[in-house]
Amino acid sequence: MTENSTISDPLSTAYVAPHQDEPLRLCAEHLKKIYGKRTVVDDVNFHVDQGEIVGLLGPNGAGKTTSFYMTTGLVIPNEGKVFIGHEEITGLPVYKRAHKGIGYLAQEASVFRKMSVEDNIASVLELRTDCTEEYKREKLESLIHEFRLQKVRKNLGDRLSGGERRRTEIARCLAIDPKFVMLDEPFAGVDPIAVEDIQLIVWKLKKMNIGVLITDHNVEETLCITDRAYMLFEGRIYFKGTPEELAGNEVVRAKYLTNSFELRLKDFEGMDRERQMADVASGTGFAEE
Repeated sequence: MTENSTISDPLSTAYVAPHQDEPLRLCAEHLKKIYGKRTVVDDVNFHVDQGEIVGLLGPNGAGKTTSFYMTTGLVIPNEGKVFIGHEEITGLPVYKRAHKGIGYLAQEASVFRKMSVEDNIASVLELRTDCTEEYKREKLESLIHEFRLQKVRKNLGDRLSGGERRRTEIARCLAIDPKFVMLDEPFAGVDPIAVEDIQLIVWKLKKMNIGVLITDHNVEETLCITDRAYMLFEGRIYFKGTPEELAGNEVVRAKYLTNSFELRLKDFEGMDRERQMADVASGTGFAEE
């Protein structure tokens, strides 16, 4: 495979909107960003379908963060377009993209520090005008249970551990029932045990038919949960493929992963079963039939 052949992404161009029973696609086409005289992103194409996890990876200065921010609405491209389904959203800010079904989780802590966990989540639910009060109450309880927050639901945001904070932030992000979730450095600031908790949550988002776009400097922990990944280098897509394909490519290993890199895939389904059994045993969960 040549470098030029990896740069093109025909699946993310000339996209036709799906029928109602087909997954929605978040699509970035020919993104370009210039700061001063420097082109930091040049003709970048990628896409995320509902129900899959996609990574944007690359060394520092590769353009991955800028590409990610253009997708979330934090940065407006000089050229190129962003679509959700058939609808162009290139110029929409983050909060308007949320109305279109795109949730965003920033790298920095975003919990309200002087509000409890349940109030953090409820504060987003209260803004919704598209559902009943009963649905909001049920959604709150569902999110608290799903993200294993029962024991800390009354705790203030500034009393949470790194993992508890991340789980609260993701739960709050899901309060809008998004079709896609953008995760910016989700493993930053959490301990190794909490990293596995976050990975399991991301895996669950996929099972909920939510599309996930993730960028993180922790390539080992990111690659093991992605279905596909794009590696950027000097502002362009240098390689795209499955984690196994990236890890097995000699040029990718030389430019980014290092020759000693070892891809360690995990059994998230088995991990989820173990967590459910532990929750049932502790009285904080229920057995699935």
